[in-house]
Amino acid sequence: MVKSMTGFGRGSVTEASATWVVECSAVNRKQLEVVLQAPRDLLTPDWELALRQQVHARASRGRIQVSIQPQQSEGETSARACVDSELAEQWVRQFAELGTRLGIEGSLDAATLARLPGVALLEKVETPPAGLESLQAALTIALDGLGEMRETEGEHLRADIAARLDTVEDLIQRISALAPAVTTQYRTALMKRLEQAGLGVALDDERLLREVALFADRADISEELTRAGSHLHQFRQALDSDEAVGRRLDFLSQEFFREFNTMGAKANDAGIAHLVVAAKTELEKIREQVQNVE
Repeated sequence: MVKSMTGFGRGSVTEASATWVVECSAVNRKQLEVVLQAPRDLLTPDWELALRQQVHARASRGRIQVSIQPQQSEGETSARACVDSELAEQWVRQFAELGTRLGIEGSLDAATLARLPGVALLEKVETPPAGLESLQAALTIALDGLGEMRETEGEHLRADIAARLDTVEDLIQRISALAPAVTTQYRTALMKRLEQAGLGVALDDERLLREVALFADRADISEELTRAGSHLHQFRQALDSDEAVGRRLDFLSQEFFREFNTMGAKANDAGIAHLVVAAKTELEKIREQVQNVE
């Protein structure tokens, strides 16, 4: 199955008082590159290794960015109220001593005491993150979503590439039909030029036959046509494979293009040259699509 290298997936798993939220986004790369984004000191080296291995098991090409964010579950609080009793007692003693020195009567009520610096505090509560298994479960959900999107996009890529391969096959057949006539046309044109130059040469003249034979050898594109047919067959096999075929298709595209370049250089025929240009145009579009295939 052809898969695209682009896509997005999101997953979340709640455990105890925390929720893992994981988002995976992927773009094109020739090799696999995994980028983990998480709050500082959240992931231990062991956790990071486990997550990277999990992504590597699901993808072979592309830049996959994994964003990890722990979130507090609904209804939880991130702070709690507390009173510094020792400090409150110190304030009471200090004010009592001050009242005695100044001859002032009175006492501190609880509300006034709570407003004094340092007595009433909000203590931050560190919510422990969920465990590695929950994080991996959230990552699995995100990777599933990413995989579905990549498969959907991959089907569109496959259909487009397959249609263009049909066009290339038709062009190969048309080139194959023209190729045998190239030598005959060359011999006819050569005889005509010789006649116009006033040089009468018999059809069985050894020099003429040698020249025509040399041209036929130089212009022979049968090997290139055979290899192009083989590349076409391998391309279609790869499109039907269940494995990741991006690198293979990339290589075949380059080899395909090389064969048509050679045909155009060797054939020395305007009709074939026109068909070669058309084939190379289709191949260039195929190569662009292959850059998106995993």
